[in-house]
Amino acid sequence: MADGTREEGEGIEVMTEFKPISLDKVRSYPLGGRKSKVKADEIGRPWKPGQSLREWIDSLPKILAAKDFRSVVDRIIRAARAGRTIILGMGAHPIKVGMNPLIIDLMDRGIIKAVAMNGAGIIHDAELAMVGHTSEDVEEQLQDGKFGMAEETGEFLNRAIIQGARKDHGIGTAVGAMLLEKGFPFNNLSLLAGAFTRKIPVTVHVAMGTDIIHVHPSVDGASIGKASHLDFRIFADLVSRLEGGVYINLGSAVIMPEVFLKALTLVRNLGHEVNRFTAVNMDFNRHYRPLTNVLSRPTLGGGEGFMLFGHHELMFPLLAAAIIEGLDSEETRGR
Repeated sequence: MADGTREEGEGIEVMTEFKPISLDKVRSYPLGGRKSKVKADEIGRPWKPGQSLREWIDSLPKILAAKDFRSVVDRIIRAARAGRTIILGMGAHPIKVGMNPLIIDLMDRGIIKAVAMNGAGIIHDAELAMVGHTSEDVEEQLQDGKFGMAEETGEFLNRAIIQGARKDHGIGTAVGAMLLEKGFPFNNLSLLAGAFTRKIPVTVHVAMGTDIIHVHPSVDGASIGKASHLDFRIFADLVSRLEGGVYINLGSAVIMPEVFLKALTLVRNLGHEVNRFTAVNMDFNRHYRPLTNVLSRPTLGGGEGFMLFGHHELMFPLLAAAIIEGLDSEETRGR
């Protein structure tokens, strides 16, 4: 061109040393002989109106999360039938979404042998027992410093802990006993009162400053420390019996995974064999500590860990129902 410029594409060298690879000599093999991850007898079946819960469970795919769910159910059933220890470790959220009656029912059926919870658990459990409601609006109450300041909650729980500590009782025992002593109108909804009546141990593991009762004038830090440490030692004894059993972490992202790990190393240090057990984490988020300190590290010696994702108010009732159906099915076959 007159100005010495080139038209678009003019003078561009095309590289000819690289050519499309030939597919002529690709080696293949028969599909029928290949190992596959999904098989026809593992896929799900459609629902038919009028089917039973047991038929629904049987219709689930034997793949990924559904396979893990089946495995967890089977392991809990086997542990329960063999009289092995099944411990439910939990945060407070399962209480707030209405799981107490289901947990108490599993106690009555001899499935859950012990419960361990964080400090917030006793707050929501006690408030349910006292007045039939719990879980305040934190955003609203926090603005003028009212969050956590319900008088009866702090007064009752701190008094129970102080009196329990004087008697060398853990927090779980102390609160359960005082709930029954006071005869609150909704004690039937209380996990602590129900467990105390059924002689099921409940241990409470407190991080100082995390719970609303720690800011009430009735608080006594020494009593909390003494009673919660006693509960830790009781929990460790329960963990020492976990061989062949199941540990479930329900909705605790930090406290209970850390407590479980320390209790496990303590009992192994003392010579207890706790290696072959099933660990289950149930939550709607993936958190580092449950995955590492409940499912991974503790089961390296021969156990197995399972993660069940989902909201507690859906997944835990499904798990409980599947366990009950499975146990009933075995009992029916045995008759």
